[in-house]
Amino acid sequence: MVNIILNGLPVKVEEGTTILEAARFYGSPIPTLCHIEGLSPYGACRLCVVEIGEGENTRLVTSCTHPVEENLKVRTASQKVLKARKMIIELLLASCPQSKTIQDIASAHNVRQQRFRQEYEDCILCGLCVRMCEEQMMAKAIGFQGRGEHRRIGTPFNVKSEECRLCGACMYICPACQLRCTYTEPEKAICGGCANLSPPCIEKEEFHDMMCYMDPCVACEIQKK
Repeated sequence: MVNIILNGLPVKVEEGTTILEAARFYGSPIPTLCHIEGLSPYGACRLCVVEIGEGENTRLVTSCTHPVEENLKVRTASQKVLKARKMIIELLLASCPQSKTIQDIASAHNVRQQRFRQEYEDCILCGLCVRMCEEQMMAKAIGFQGRGEHRRIGTPFNVKSEECRLCGACMYICPACQLRCTYTEPEKAICGGCANLSPPCIEKEEFHDMMCYMDPCVACEIQKK
């Protein structure tokens, strides 16, 4: 077993466990987009970033690909994490604003605007379709092409793939192809219809820059009763 400090709490997890798996096991939800059980970790969307280390030596890592280490200190909802996470959500919204999956993530994290050039329904390069085709459908009919801003997904040599069985799994799993948010004004790219306005509820001194990481918020649930 490996000992780590998760949001200030000492916990034990099995060796080889990722930070994401450890956090979810102990009830600390971390948002993800490109991570789905049954597919290999990829770390493309960066939504699952967490802060590790302490003092001035902290850094952000993707929790879905980073294994736990002895005495590792992890914070899943610090100001540094939330700032990075909101920036990532804005970038996702700029690429694919009508994706209900992305809109729901934006609402849950109180993102009310996005400051980047609107691309409209572009691929977000999460790699879900590529991994689904290879790992679950055993086809390898599609893959990544190019680098940097020219990176995209397609078939080998851009010709119809003989390996493709037209199963539709790539479309089923794609955040850009799933349910749509039907906003009608392009300049208002964020729907906000599913807004989660829960306030922060952690007031301990050592967590002065932490937002509530419980889902649902324990304090809010108690107040409702």
